[in-house]
Amino acid sequence: MRQRWIHNLVFVVALVAQLTLSSCHAQKQSSVVRQPEFLTGADMLWQKECPNAATYALSGHRIAIVGNQTSVVGERHLVDSLLASKYNVVKIFCPEHGFRGTAAAGAKVDNSVDPKTGLPIISLYGKNKKPTQEQLKDVDVVLFDLQDVGCRFYTYISTLHYVMEACAESRIPLVVLDRPNPNGHYVDGPVLDTARYRSFVGMHPVPVVYGLTIGEYAQMINGEGWLKGKMKCDLTVVPMQGYRRDSVGYQLPVAPSPNLRNAHAIALYPSLCLFEGTNCGVGRGTDWPFEIVTYGKDTLNLRQETAPAAFSMRYLMEMYKRVPKGSFFQKSNFFEKLAGNGDLRKQIESGISEEAIRATWEPALSEYKKIRSKYLIYD
Repeated sequence: MRQRWIHNLVFVVALVAQLTLSSCHAQKQSSVVRQPEFLTGADMLWQKECPNAATYALSGHRIAIVGNQTSVVGERHLVDSLLASKYNVVKIFCPEHGFRGTAAAGAKVDNSVDPKTGLPIISLYGKNKKPTQEQLKDVDVVLFDLQDVGCRFYTYISTLHYVMEACAESRIPLVVLDRPNPNGHYVDGPVLDTARYRSFVGMHPVPVVYGLTIGEYAQMINGEGWLKGKMKCDLTVVPMQGYRRDSVGYQLPVAPSPNLRNAHAIALYPSLCLFEGTNCGVGRGTDWPFEIVTYGKDTLNLRQETAPAAFSMRYLMEMYKRVPKGSFFQKSNFFEKLAGNGDLRKQIESGISEEAIRATWEPALSEYKKIRSKYLIYD
């Protein structure tokens, strides 16, 4: 039965996560204290010295992968690695930007077939954002492996939510292969008002920058009862080895999406994505997306500027002063969906200081940090 092996998987993965490093080093009887090698959750499935038993629990089961171009093991795609190891991968689900990560932001992604493997690719950014029961009927377990960037409006966590919900409804276990959060070292920004502004660019009561890996985030979705009807997903997180939340210098091996091409753009993304709800551009179609802001010929060039270590309001407030009065914000409520509340637009228009704006976020931020602390896997 699916449930029996996944409960065994939960126990073994948790045990391996705690004992892997100590047992491996103890076998070597080394007197030298070494930093553990960094390995993603996907990497952990193929460790020879201290193998992760999650791999063996997959044997004989029909596997669906939620992945894209970031789902790699070394220089090889996770799908190819699993197939080469004789695992029965039956289909692929892909998020916004598609399986190869080439579709533009917001562009509909159609179902297709992977030319290399012949596997069907089902889009979760096309006709449906949530896997249907029909699409899951020939699946025993779902592996989720997407590189997140730690921002509420980056839609991979919304895809995670719907995959968890679908798995809960179909009683299919979900295994999340954890990856680093390049913006995981801090928590900042307004918390989403889910009663008024819940959408695919913000589904949960979290701040703009939430400070969790995608595995930790999955645990929070489950633990806080955010799935429909407060259902629980049969969830296992395969943790990373050697990851620290405050580590610096880690470079994502693959760009997470077409317009986040480097670490500088990824660091600026939390602050600049709010411009998507204004009449200013963030460099899409140029060589510097999310490194410049433009309104007509007026350009705010951030390419040589050190990215802020926190969510910054400075860029929004500076460009608001440059743009003709009444022309800055779009007439739709997309800015409110990104900001997560109906106050920020009014606060910017009123001219109050960033310090005063930030003070209004503090009660909800403090409450969120208490919730977040329950789901942390890493230091």
